Amino acid sequence: MPLSHTLLALAVVFVWGTNFVVIRWGLDGMPPFLYATLRFVFSALPWLLFVPRPTVPWSRMAAFGVLLGVGQFGLLFLAMRNDISPGMASLVVQSQVFFTIGLSLFLLRERLRWFQGVGLTLALAGLAVIGMNLDASITLIGLALVLAAAFFWASANLVVKSLGAVNMLHFMVWSSVFAIPPLLALSLWLEGPAAMADAMRHASAGVWLSVFWQALGNTLFGYGVWNWLLTRHPAATVAPLALLVPVFGMGASALSLGESLPGWKLGAAALVLSGLAVIVLWPKLRAVFRQQPA
Repeated sequence: MPLSHTLLALAVVFVWGTNFVVIRWGLDGMPPFLYATLRFVFSALPWLLFVPRPTVPWSRMAAFGVLLGVGQFGLLFLAMRNDISPGMASLVVQSQVFFTIGLSLFLLRERLRWFQGVGLTLALAGLAVIGMNLDASITLIGLALVLAAAFFWASANLVVKSLGAVNMLHFMVWSSVFAIPPLLALSLWLEGPAAMADAMRHASAGVWLSVFWQALGNTLFGYGVWNWLLTRHPAATVAPLALLVPVFGMGASALSLGESLPGWKLGAAALVLSGLAVIVLWPKLRAVFRQQPA
């Protein structure tokens, strides 16, 4: 992957990592499914009026919108309401890397190289450390919900891989429309019209800024760029870069929210980041070694 594409990916993971703190601020004033609904409302409007529909089948736009909206963010926001801290959520959701690569191997016949297997094993060990240290910052329900969210994120990645070269900003705007009806239905059913109206009436400026940032920074910029990269590079090359999200997520949560970082959390993060280093850096090091004179 060229340097310019790598820098774009790093910009996205910075936005995604620090965004977990922004999500926490938003959930302090709004129930999770309403919050997710508004996120995708503002991802689609008013941009839908100015952006042409991408040359993508309606079924794939709908599949992506539902997988990302309900599957990933609906479950993630639900977990973050009470059952997982922002820093831990930013780390656990990166299990999408394993799901993305696994689904790519099974469905797209991409080949797993030995160094990718080593890196993924290290990162999986880091997630196992989290599973053995459930505490107030992460419950079993929170862990299960975020793992499910990660699977749906990976499934959405596979939909993107099947699209080929399309304008990803246009795709994000139009696919966001399909996330709105099921999220709104879940909000009406589980949270109720009265709670929804009360939350919107009493939401602070900070909560609304959080909603708008979900739409503009995290969804349109983040996923637009990420999906653009996925259409141009193998999933096994792009997806592991998302493992940097916990660095920004845990750091931002510790600085902004005072989330504790005991040894087991740092150890788990170190294992995950070591896996990323193996996956990303080994091909570059191998190329350098091969260019050295005998």
